[in-house]
Amino acid sequence: MTKSLRDRAEIVTKEVQDILGVSAESHPKEIADAVEQAIIKALLEERQRCADIAFQCCDEDQDQAHKIAEEIKRINTALVSNLSSMR
Repeated sequence: MTKSLRDRAEIVTKEVQDILGVSAESHPKEIADAVEQAIIKALLEERQRCADIAFQCCDEDQDQAHKIAEEIKRINTALVSNLSSMR
């Protein structure tokens, strides 16, 4: 079963609470929000890194490099929109 980022953040929240030995009532929303934001930030940074690498690898064909980079950025924008709507 595919899990949403929020589901994953909540699972990690429980793991963090267990590691710290705190109750499940100890700021679960704040922890899950921080974890979710860290995941989103990492995804966005990796997407940008992929776009940069695609651009560098297609040095001889700049048109193709721009197309690849633009497609990655388009997907990135859609990802951000979808993640924002999940809140």
